[in-house]
Amino acid sequence: MVTSFNPEPNFLQRMADGTVKQVNPFTGTEVWTIPGRSHRPLGVAPHAPAPLSAGQATSWCAFCPDRYLETPPEKARVVRRPDGAWETLSRTTVEQLSETVAEFRRIPNLFEILSYDYWHANYGFELPEHIAGRKAAYLSSDAGRTHVLAVVANKLRAAGRTDAEIEAMPVDERLRYASGFFGGGHDLVVARRHFVDGATDDSQLASSGTLSVDEHRQFISFTVSAVKSLFNVNRYARYAAVFQNWLKPAGASFDHLHKQLVAIDERGVQNELALQRLRANPNIFNELAVNFASYQNLVIAENDHAIAFAGFGHRYPTIEIWSKSEHSDVWEHEPEEIAGMSDLIHAMHAATGVDVPSNEEWHYRPVDTDLAMPWRVLLKWRISTLAGFEGATKVYLNTMDPYAIRDRVVPRLFALRDEGRIAHLRIATEAECRPNPLRYNTGTR
Repeated sequence: MVTSFNPEPNFLQRMADGTVKQVNPFTGTEVWTIPGRSHRPLGVAPHAPAPLSAGQATSWCAFCPDRYLETPPEKARVVRRPDGAWETLSRTTVEQLSETVAEFRRIPNLFEILSYDYWHANYGFELPEHIAGRKAAYLSSDAGRTHVLAVVANKLRAAGRTDAEIEAMPVDERLRYASGFFGGGHDLVVARRHFVDGATDDSQLASSGTLSVDEHRQFISFTVSAVKSLFNVNRYARYAAVFQNWLKPAGASFDHLHKQLVAIDERGVQNELALQRLRANPNIFNELAVNFASYQNLVIAENDHAIAFAGFGHRYPTIEIWSKSEHSDVWEHEPEEIAGMSDLIHAMHAATGVDVPSNEEWHYRPVDTDLAMPWRVLLKWRISTLAGFEGATKVYLNTMDPYAIRDRVVPRLFALRDEGRIAHLRIATEAECRPNPLRYNTGTR
């Protein structure tokens, strides 16, 4: 009897002239890397460093510690106690802002992608009782009320209102904007430093890779808890996009380390495409992502809880970090699993370098599907600009193929590990690379 056999398409192939063609197995995105174009420099062109005067390191931008009152009321902060223990503080009052040193702060975005008014007008969303109580308590303080009105004024100025127009508005009308500060669905998780500790000039920026291993674990864990909080507050949210834009070429408003979390009322096209493939093959994330990368020798590093490899089929050079956990919901991961993901994400940022613009994107299971999906984080190097060729053909030119990404990152990881700047990882050939390492799929456990 003759049977048909349909192998998976070749997602990665090198042509005779050296051109590398890639196809993303989940989105179908086609990418070419052309020989000779990969020699472009990666980082932002250096500028002549300007010395930092006293106090500038902590007041450079609106996210800096000396300028807390320029951002909306804080939702939570992570502090380090004198004994070295970490603690999360919530419902901070304006009078308490300077009582502790916030290593990380969760604050509302002043310019939301989806505002409180969006949720209120379209779904009838109202502040939950505990959030409304928090708003009332904050506004009952003279200092809190003054803070909120000042931030509202800044928001209105940015929208084109003059100071005279703002002053003419009734106070109650201005305070209407405060609901978004307390119960909105677009938050920022902001790190303390703009520059590394002891910086002497404005070129010494503090990035994810300059954090210590322990600090970065707190950064990731705090972000995970913030994701869960968004869903707890707004029952109409179906997904929360989590991303980090590093440096202005990657979309950052400030060169100050921060993540963004945006609650949305759809799963998003990326998830819908992945779910279609997942329904047909529950093990697809193992087979077409991690297993395929392993067979192509693209694995960069691994630990007991996560694995990182050079991604393929992305518009920009990309490193993918995948959780091995059996849990699909990010907030259900065990602390050691979150730490394992953090260690790999941190190491990839450190190896990338502070001068490379990048986007960190989180992908995980939407809350309204029962299909199991792994948590994965994509680190994309924004080192090229899309142009006419891509627009006309939908074939994207990527300046670095996955093998070049691997060969750039692996030596840096060995050096960083020797210097004690990253957690201990199994790097490159040290990795076990066992088939089906992702345990989200019960059929492979």
